[in-house]
Order: sequence, then C-alpha cells, then structure tokens
Amino acid sequence: MTVVLALRCVDGVVLASDSQITDPGRGVSYPAQKLHPLGSHAAWGGSGSRAVLYDIERLFDTEPDAVVEASDVGRALQARVLPIFKHHYENFIADVPESKPGATPATYILAAGYAHGEMFIVDIDPHGLIGHHEEIGFQSVGSGAPMAQQAYALLANFTMAQRPVDYGVVAALRVLDALAESSPSVGGPMDICRITPDGAHHLRPDEVDDVRGHVARWQELERKALDELFS
Repeated sequence: MTVVLALRCVDGVVLASDSQITDPGRGVSYPAQKLHPLGSHAAWGGSGSRAVLYDIERLFDTEPDAVVEASDVGRALQARVLPIFKHHYENFIADVPESKPGATPATYILAAGYAHGEMFIVDIDPHGLIGHHEEIGFQSVGSGAPMAQQAYALLANFTMAQRPVDYGVVAALRVLDALAESSPSVGGPMDICRITPDGAHHLRPDEVDDVRGHVARWQELERKALDELFS
C-alpha cells in the first residue's frame, strides 16, 4: 500500500509519504523512496506501477525547471507524464497466466511546491486528468489515500491551513503514523518534504525523529484536555 499526501499551510506546503512498496503479483513488500525533488522549490511522489514511476523519475530529474517554470504546472506535468503512461499501457499484457488480481496498479502522480511565487498542489490520475488542490489544501494518492483523507478530516478542527508549515509537518507525520498503525502494508521510514517560498527541504531521518517527538507531545496534550473535559 502506498500513501503520498500534500497539505497546505499558511506559509508553505508539506509533501509526505510512507516508504513501503507492496508487490501483489509476487506477494512481497519492500522499502523504496517515493518522494523526489522537482527543482529547488517543489517535490513529487507517485503510486502505482514501479516501472512507470521509474521512467517518470528519470524524466523529471533531467528537466525539473521546465516543469516548475511553465506557465501552467499542471499541464507541464501532464505533457510529460502522458507519453510515459501511453507507452506502458500500449505494451501492457493484460492476460498473464496465473497473475494475481490487482497485480498492475494504476499510476498516480502528486506534486507540490511553488512556481512563480505561487503555491501549487497538483495531481495527475491514470487517465491523464489534472487535479488542482490548492484551495482544498489537502490531497492524497495511493491505495491508502481514502484512509489518509479520513485521518486528515479528523484533524480538520486544528485548521492546518491557517498555521505555519512546521505544524503541517507534524500533522503529516501524525497521519502517516496513524495509517501505519491501522494497516500493515503502510510502513516507514516516513519521508517528509517541507516546502516554503525559500525552497524545499527533505527532512533527514533524525529530523523526522524530532518531528515524531512533537507528535507525541501533541497527543499527550490531547489526552490531558480529554481528562479535564468533565472537570
């Protein structure tokens, strides 16, 4: 199961993912990098076919600035992703003997960051359709996306869109950790990218550990508030 999510804050955007890859065709799971830089002020992640994502990663690595400097980031992503989708779809063998159901997952792309000084949260679905989520302030892709949407909805009263990006980093990790508790196919290490108009910063493992300490403090404060609810 894959989860890649993006959430908007008042002064930045957070892109985060787990690192567990599940191969239903072979019945195995293994860790893999799901978040990648997209120039100096953006990042992207994807879910689905590893072969498709590998080709997209190679392409984005060669021309990241062409995407974020385009007048329309969504269309720039679409123009580059669609030929790769079509190539793999056209060469896909649908009826493989003894293949397991779900062995060929659909591929989604989610990108977030800043272009021309404006924040963007854009996804490309398996049909090549563009989705803009800057106003909504949250989007997730992957087989774990419905659970991520629900987990984030439970945090809606904390109004992350009105808080600094450091709060968004904590919220993103809390959502991912909650999914890891409820689903064995969501696993760490968790990958987080903190993006502001000054640039994108991919958190190191020790920095993620520090954020998890803030998550624990947040949860303790909630327990204390609940204990005093009927005082």
